[in-house]
Amino acid sequence: MMVRAISCAAALALAVIIAAQPVASPRAYAQDPKVSNFKLANGLEVVVIPDHRAPVITHMVYYKLGSADEPPGKSGIAHFLEHLMFKGTEKNPAGRFSQVLGTIGGQENAFTTADYTGYYQRVPREYLAQVMDYEADRMTGLVLTDAVVLPERDVVLEEYNMRVANSPEARLGEQMSAALYLNHPYGRPVIGWHSEIKKLNRQDALAFYRRFYAPNNAIVVIAGDVAPDEVKALAEKAYGAVPRREDIETRARPEEPPPVAVRKVVLDDQRVAQPSVHRYYLVPPYSTAKGDEAEAIDVLAQILGAGANSRMYRQLVVDKRLATNAGASYQGSAVDATKLALYATPQPGVALPDLENAIDAVIGDIVANGVAADELERAKTRMIADAVYAQDSQASMARWFGTALSTGSTVQDVLTWPDRIKKVTAADVQAAAKTWLDKRRSVTGYLVKSPPGPEEKRS
Repeated sequence: MMVRAISCAAALALAVIIAAQPVASPRAYAQDPKVSNFKLANGLEVVVIPDHRAPVITHMVYYKLGSADEPPGKSGIAHFLEHLMFKGTEKNPAGRFSQVLGTIGGQENAFTTADYTGYYQRVPREYLAQVMDYEADRMTGLVLTDAVVLPERDVVLEEYNMRVANSPEARLGEQMSAALYLNHPYGRPVIGWHSEIKKLNRQDALAFYRRFYAPNNAIVVIAGDVAPDEVKALAEKAYGAVPRREDIETRARPEEPPPVAVRKVVLDDQRVAQPSVHRYYLVPPYSTAKGDEAEAIDVLAQILGAGANSRMYRQLVVDKRLATNAGASYQGSAVDATKLALYATPQPGVALPDLENAIDAVIGDIVANGVAADELERAKTRMIADAVYAQDSQASMARWFGTALSTGSTVQDVLTWPDRIKKVTAADVQAAAKTWLDKRRSVTGYLVKSPPGPEEKRS
């Protein structure tokens, strides 16, 4: 279970650390592997991504629930339940399936985000039916007792201490998200607030489980050495026997009001090794953006801060020597209004307000003058190439589709992504900057080192 625990913590860190994102915006499988998808009678959607390079498969189950779907006062229950899903069923007691995977050299893991929770296995292809049976069993057959729930809650609390409480960067990310979202539950951390995590119990976990875990609220994605007809037959046998839940609750989230005020958060901590500037902008995701607006925002983020050729890196690090590092990212895969994130780390002696002003100047230049044709083409080419290179990973392919479908996009949206990126123009990028990089839509965060206390000064 150590592998699963490490990855789960890493996924949570990605959800809270500044400028990170749990998964990339939907990328395309550009080599046309004849991706297919179908639904079972009980509502379960299945996606099949053939990849015959090796006799292995990656099997993922996505549930359309995340931390943003938690009831008030129960923050962290989605992630806590993810931990508890490994505690076993009547048919498969805790530890049995992990032992089976260990004997065949398989891998298992899980992750929770604001919008979805996922479980996966990577195994030799002949074990696909077995992993399907296991996931179908725990879809509705989870058995929980206080004897397993309460110790696991302590595990989650320790995870919070390690990944958030002991990380100034993660703590700043928490505070910035809380300031960015005035009403929407994206403002609370995926792992939950410490004061609420420690009150979660077995009844909370079972109530959330019964509210959201059902075949008609799930997506199964299988990438690997399989054929669609083979997968359909296995899925019908394993998952088709799980009854749908007619009372499954749909997502009902508070709406975020239009932002009208510039916000700033300063977090000082004696453990800060290097100060930094961060900024979140509230922007639309792929699933709800109008027209090709999300694609333009994606390209804008690439031009602003993706790599050593980006605007921010060249101007802040190379030309002006104000920063040692700078970058940007767009969290395009989301159900509701999401983030475009920027960050920069100052050179010694550079004040954070001066670095922030330099960031504003980079943005202001794009708003006023747009982007050059060659700059635009380099960014689009790099984005599509990165997606193609990433296809070496079965898990990446499966996550593209699982993430897209669980956040409101479609298989076709993923497959056509390169063509839509190619169509983005310089005017589209400039318009996106003008519309969405308005400081009133943002929160700026300063991470600073606390001055030494009296005892430290005397020593």
